[in-house]
Order: sequence, then structure tokens, then C-alpha cells
Amino acid sequence: MARTVKHEEGIPSEILRGIKTPCHVLDIDALRSNLEILSDVSRETGASILLALKSFAMFEVFPLISKYLSGTSASSLNEARLGYEKFKGEVHACAPAYAEEDFKELLKYVDHIVFNSFSQWRKYRDMIKKSERDIECGIRVNPEHSEVKTAAYDPCGKYSRLGVTEKEFSTNDLDMINGLHFHALCELNSDALERTLNIFEKKFGSHIKKMKWVNFGGGHHITRPDYDINRLCRLILSFSKKYDVKVYIEPGEAVVLNAGYLVGSVLDIVKNVKDIAILDTSASAHMPDVLEMPYRPVVVGAEAPGEYPYNYLLAGNTCLAGDVIGEYSFPAPLKEGSKVVFTDMAHYTMVKNTTFNGVSLPSLAVLDRTSGTINVTRKFGYEDYLSRMG
Repeated sequence: MARTVKHEEGIPSEILRGIKTPCHVLDIDALRSNLEILSDVSRETGASILLALKSFAMFEVFPLISKYLSGTSASSLNEARLGYEKFKGEVHACAPAYAEEDFKELLKYVDHIVFNSFSQWRKYRDMIKKSERDIECGIRVNPEHSEVKTAAYDPCGKYSRLGVTEKEFSTNDLDMINGLHFHALCELNSDALERTLNIFEKKFGSHIKKMKWVNFGGGHHITRPDYDINRLCRLILSFSKKYDVKVYIEPGEAVVLNAGYLVGSVLDIVKNVKDIAILDTSASAHMPDVLEMPYRPVVVGAEAPGEYPYNYLLAGNTCLAGDVIGEYSFPAPLKEGSKVVFTDMAHYTMVKNTTFNGVSLPSLAVLDRTSGTINVTRKFGYEDYLSRMG
């Protein structure tokens, strides 16, 4: 089942001209292509695939996503409620810890709940027993095997708070525990999953046999063109057969990989040794992973410095000195009003957007290439900023 998703680069010029910036644009055709790949994996392996809301939560397209995926995974009360109310599928929760004042309400929405420690499990298990809903419970474990190179994104790094280690695993507290959950990957291929599974089985194999399900977590870049889907399917089928368990995976990024754009406009061009284009969008407020990860996003029609004759440092519109996106070259000079289109800006962008410095949040839009239309689904303004400040 070797399939890859093909994404068109950029936004049709006749549509781009009419976009009021800043604006997040979701390519519905690219999203559907991703979903078809994920659905194929689920159909071939029997695994249930969940949308990780921490990565993408644009509920306008939940009706489409819910046709392909089994449900959502949440890391907070608000995400769980959103999945319950807007997605309508299974709702799974997994968080580093649950606040006591939130937990009773959380039980209204979840079908599965995973605890990050046995102390949290012991604290809340009586409440779950009294719940009117049939909720399955799990424990998150830490295989202590690192595949992720960026320390801030490595769930299994040194002193990680995420998951119970083999040494701390309590065999006396497994009553009502139906599953195990591990999340050890970030933007990785299935070879990384295979190595992680080997360690997971060595450390927790005796407990897996007592479970109904195992959640392989997220970080699976399934819809990336070079991703080895056949290996993934082989791993899931082999694992589920060996232990007689159901497998869940919860990619967030793979659902919308290469399916979104962030469109900004040039506000001004200033000179300080280099030409600097100040945009109406911001790395700090609108694409924080550019600074946190860090990485250099792709810009439609641009290349590395020196490839084209006109070089610009693209910078944001906040007062943060480090609000700089990167240096790019263009075939024609930029000017005030020029549109700049950043690719792969659906995951970990909208969910991380802030109103730092009072800058406007980007509006949200859906592009339908088939019909040649764009639909703006949400605009933000002063009231959105005001509501967060008082």
C-alpha cells in the first residue's frame, strides 16, 4: 500500500489577490488526500486513528475529518469538550496531570483517559468508578528511548515528566487499567517507531499482555512522501496479533501536513546592511515553532539567499527584536503590499497563535481548488484581544 500525497504548491493567483492578510488558508483537497492515506492505514491494519487536537483544532473541517478518523485525542478539558461537541467520534484524553476542579467535567466528554502517573490514577479512580459513563483507563509509559533530536520536543529525554518509567511502574495498581500509552516520536518515519516498539516491548511486554489496547501516540509523519507506510502497517498488524490488543495512533501533524498556508503582506522595507521586509504576520505570534523548533519555513516562489537576485530578511510586526522568520531570495523585488505565502502552516500554528503586542490574529479560510473558491470561516479583531486581557 505505497501511496504518497501530492500537494499543489501555492494558492491560485486570482484567489491570492483577494485574500485580506494575515490569513491561514487550509487547502481542503490536500487535507482530503492526507485523510485518504490515513484511512487506508486504518482499514488495512484495524488500528483506530485519532486527530490530536494539540496540533490542529480547526473545527470548521471536523465534519470532513470525522468521515475518515475515529475520533480525537485531547490534552486538556477544553480540547476534550471541543472533540466531544464538534467532532462526534471517540474522545481520548492524556495529560501530564489533571486539575481536580476540571476532572468531574472531563468525565462527561471522554471515552478513554490516560494517566501520566500512578499517583494521579489512584487519586481519580474512585471518581471514575462512580461515573455513569463507561470510561476506559490507561497509563502512559516512558520507554526511555530517544529518537527525537530537538530536546524540547523529546518526550523521552533526560528527566522527562512524561510517562512512567519501567523502574517506577506499579504492578499493584493495574485494576481497571485497560491500556498502555507511549508517545516518543516527533516528525519521524516508521523505522523510528520500529526501534521504539522493540524497547517498549522489552520493558513493558509482560504488562501489554494484560491490556485491551495500546496507544502508539503521535509524531508519525505518515503523509510525508517518503514515509514507509508498508512498514507501519506491518508493525501494527504484527503487534496487535502478538498481544491481541487494539492499536491506536494519534498523529496531529500528519492529518494536515502540507495542507495549509499562512499568507502575509509586506508593510514596509527597511535597510540595515540587508534589505528587511516587515510583514503583517509574525514568527513570534503566528508561527512560534519557527523560533522554538527552530526551523526555516518554505516561502512560495522564494529560494535560499543568493539563488535569485533580490534578497530579503523577512521579519514580523511585533516589537520583539528576534521576530525574524529568515532570509530568502526572490526573482522580483518585493514592495509594499506584496503577498508572501508560507507553506505547511496548518499544524501547530492556529493552535499556538497569540495576540502578543496586540497584533491581529490571522483570519481562517478554506481553499477549495476543485471549485476555485475560498471561504473565510473566521475573522478576529479587537474583541478577541480584549477578551483575553480582562
